[in-house]
Amino acid sequence: MPSEGGIEDRRIKAGELLARQGFMSLAELVDILDVSESTVRRDLEALEQQGLVRRTHGGAVYIKDTGGQAYAFADRETTAADEKQAIGRAVAELISDGQAVLLDGGTTCYQVARAIAGRHLSVVTNALPIASLLSGGMSTEVTLIGGYVYPRTGVALGSMAEQQVALVHGSQLVLSCAGVAEDGAYNQNEMMVGVERQMMAVADEVILAVDHTKFGRRAVARLCDLSEVHVIVTDDGVDGPTRRWLESLEARLIIAATTEESP
Repeated sequence: MPSEGGIEDRRIKAGELLARQGFMSLAELVDILDVSESTVRRDLEALEQQGLVRRTHGGAVYIKDTGGQAYAFADRETTAADEKQAIGRAVAELISDGQAVLLDGGTTCYQVARAIAGRHLSVVTNALPIASLLSGGMSTEVTLIGGYVYPRTGVALGSMAEQQVALVHGSQLVLSCAGVAEDGAYNQNEMMVGVERQMMAVADEVILAVDHTKFGRRAVARLCDLSEVHVIVTDDGVDGPTRRWLESLEARLIIAATTEESP
């Protein structure tokens, strides 16, 4: 019979695996942890009681709201709201009518969607909030990518979403992320990164839209090198050293003014 310490160590490992992957099936956890399915089920039940995961049919998804993890959409929408709106308007100016645009999920990309609503565009997105917003009008054609819907974010992820993205093409991709450091852009888990990487593969131009609070931060999963990004759009809250670093990159830098008085 395993000791209490052994059980706790195994559950910590299970939690770490789920934090990295976002979602894992029972079969995957059984194989990696080298225990029975019934044991994994008990571990997931314990982790769910701790508020770390949510059990699903055939597996579990990581949901803990801590640094580097995905917060509920409504909660994140109020964080740096003015900055995100300014970024949304600036990105919208880069998009020409008649184009096919891929839109990533998240609150910054939602502000981009608000800024382009009603325009003659073809938008492909894996985000339910964005699809709902844009589908209310007649001018914008919306293609919604399906898949596993990540809890509280309304974003479709997983292999099904990746396969569907591979079937489309966009002139531009607008994506956001959880952190940007000198070694690249990062996001919350590998499920998110998997779909975003596929979006990058089918787009002619990649626009990274991030508010100033994301710089100097990393999250669990590395998304890409900044050399793979064509345009970086941020707000005027970015500090001097960070701005100079961004200006040294190959990507075009756009600083969105949050007020009319901003330079």
